[in-house]
Formats: sequence, C-alpha cells, structure tokens
Amino acid sequence: MAKDLAEKSECSSGCESTDLTGVLENETITQIQSSLSATLIDEPPDGGFLAWSQIIPGHIANMMSWGYGTGFAVFQLYYKETYHFPTSRISWVGSIQIFLCFLVGMVSGRLSDAGYSRFLYAAGATLTIFGMFMTSLINGTYWQILLAQGFCNGIGGGLMFMPATANITTYFKTKRSLAVAINGCGSSTGAILFPAIVQFLTPQIGFPWAVRVCGFISMFLATVGFFILQPRELRRVPAPIIDWDAFKNIPFVVFCGGAFLIYFSLFTMLIYINSFAREIIGLTQLESINFVLITNAVATPARPIFGFIADRYIGPVNTFGLSCTALGIMAFGWMGINTRADMYTYSIIMGFVNGAAQGIFSSAVSSFVQDVRKMGTWIGMAFALCGFATLAGPPTMGAIIDVCGGEYLWAQLWVGLTIVVGGILIIVSSRLAWEKESKTCTI
Repeated sequence: MAKDLAEKSECSSGCESTDLTGVLENETITQIQSSLSATLIDEPPDGGFLAWSQIIPGHIANMMSWGYGTGFAVFQLYYKETYHFPTSRISWVGSIQIFLCFLVGMVSGRLSDAGYSRFLYAAGATLTIFGMFMTSLINGTYWQILLAQGFCNGIGGGLMFMPATANITTYFKTKRSLAVAINGCGSSTGAILFPAIVQFLTPQIGFPWAVRVCGFISMFLATVGFFILQPRELRRVPAPIIDWDAFKNIPFVVFCGGAFLIYFSLFTMLIYINSFAREIIGLTQLESINFVLITNAVATPARPIFGFIADRYIGPVNTFGLSCTALGIMAFGWMGINTRADMYTYSIIMGFVNGAAQGIFSSAVSSFVQDVRKMGTWIGMAFALCGFATLAGPPTMGAIIDVCGGEYLWAQLWVGLTIVVGGILIIVSSRLAWEKESKTCTI
C-alpha cells in the first residue's frame, strides 16, 4: 500500500512538474510570438499612400505654427511703426510664441505617443485660429498682443505641430529624413503666405481684416488636415512626459547642447533681417518684407533636397550639423552687408542654408530614438530645451542692438558665434553615436 502511494505520489509530482514545465514553455513561446508580432506591427511601413498622405496634416500644422511664428518679422515692423514699442519689448511677443511652440511640444509629444494625436491637432488648431482673430481686435495695448499672438498662437502651435510631425516619423525609417523635410516645408510655406497676406492686404483692407483673412485660411487648412491625419496603431507603453533615460545617452545630450546654442540665434536672424534691411540698408517697408518672403521661398526646395542627402549619404545628424555650421558662417557674413544688391544676394543664400538646417532637425533628433513608441516624447524633450533658447535669443539681440545705439555689428557677431559652436557640437554628437554603436556591435 505504502509502495503504491509512493508511486502515485511520484507520478503525480512528475506529471505536475511536466505540466508546469509545459505551461511555462507555452507561456514563453506565446510571449515571444506576441513580442515578434508587436515588433512587426510597430515596424514603419516606410512608404505607401497612407504614409505619404500624413505629410499633408504635418505640412499644414507647420504652416500654422512655425510658419506664422517665423513670419513675425512683418508683425514686429507693424507694431514698432504703429505703436512705437521698443525693439526688445516687441521681440518678447515673437520669442514667447516660438518658445511655447517648443515647450508645449514636449507635452503634446508624450500625449501623441499615448494615442491623443487627433484630439491635440484639433485643440491646437482651434487655439491658434482663436489667437489670430484676437490679434485682429487689438487696440494698441501691449498685453493684448502678448496674450493673443504670444500665448494663444504659441500654445496652439505646440499642441498642433508635434503630434503631426511625430506621426510622420512612425511611418518611415529609411525615407524618414525626406518625409520630415517635406513636412517641414510647411514652415516656409506659412512664412511666405501669412506675412504676404498681412503686408499686401493691410493697405487695402486694414490690419485687422488682413489678420482675419489669415484666420479664415487657417480654418480651412486645419479642417483638411484633421480629416487626413491617421495615427498608427502602435503598442502604448506607460511613460512620463520626460524620459530621464534619454539623458543617459551621451550623444543625445551633446546633440541637445548644440541644438540649444543653434536655436538661441537661429530665429533671431529670421526676425531681425527685416528690421536690419529697413533701418541699416535704408529700404522701404515693402522692400524689407520682400527679404522675408525671398528667404522663405528659397528655403522651401532646400528642405527636401537635404532630406534626400541625409537619407542617402551622410545621415540626418551630420547633415544638420554641417548645415548649421554653414548657417553660422553666413551669420558672420551678415556683417559685410552694405547695399541692396548685397542684401538680395544674402537673403537667397541664407534662406537656402537655413532651410537645410531647419528642415532636418526633427529627423536628426529621431535618429537617437531606438523605440518608435517614444518618438514623440524624445522629440518633444529636445524641442522643449530649444524653446528656452528661442525665448531668450531675440530679446538678447534686441538688447544688444539697443545698447549699441541701433548698430547690429556686435549682435551679428554673437549670432554667428553661437550657431557655429552649436553646429560643431552636433557633428561631435554624431561621432559619439557612431562610436557607441560600433562598441555595441563589437560586444
């Protein structure tokens, strides 16, 4: 009897052990299959009608956020000549608008990773359009301009552009730089469209109605973009707004340091080239606005060209670093501009180089992101850091110009120095990333 019980117990134990092993094996196989399946689902399609169509809402979002913000030079000139505000004080409106675009992008980037892209796009578009219509109602009070154009357009742009841009990066891998660059062309399109509307319609129908026309056009474009936007169904992972592990990545940290210096002065150049042309070169208001339009028009083809070069030859980080170094050299060249002919030539070359630099930035950041599900979070963090640079950049240059009695020389020197140093740091980050990857492959 005891022997039988022992045999039964032994058999039972063995069977249970066998069953448990089988269950564990099955669970492991299931987990592996699930992981492989999810990886395949998360893998970017890298093409197709749906993937390329997502560039449309991204392009529109860039028009309404960065395009409208970059075109602030037209508004700055109008506010200065109409309300006689100091240069540095007006600059705070444009810099706050761009700063909030960057900063809010960090939050909207994380929320887009969580699956709220369409909601953010709609909310951002609504707030941006509201800011445009509120700008049309200002009566010369500084705080009205600051709230309407600085805060409403800045927050709205940040909510809108980041989900649309991050969405594009999830659809592409080998063609990502080209796709993001075409998406970034919206910045140039908007910086041509909105300033042209304000500049040429203000004498005909007045400033308020010129800005309202911008609002009505944006309303139509945002509606089109919203219905085309289709975020990918990726596995969602719980994550904070700031992924602190990103700052353990040394190449990424060096890259962000370089980008901070670049963006401290990049938008400053775009904002002040208008007033420089009018105050120093002695051009008319209409002629000085033409430089803004020319600069952004030339930047449009530069973006996809350098996006293609980045994908095909030297990579997005190297492309961004070299373009920014060239842009810094162009800033030093700004000091030698003395005539109308110089100004026209400079605006064409600078616009092309600037388009190359700005168009590749998002793709350069995304190249450091290993997990596509964290794409919006990492890009958002990089943009937020650059936002603090853009907040201080234009007012700093305005203060330097005011202290120097309206002379631009020392301000131009400062701009060139910061951008060149930033470009060098970007190239260094690319080298560090390559060395890190080489060590990983060796191991």
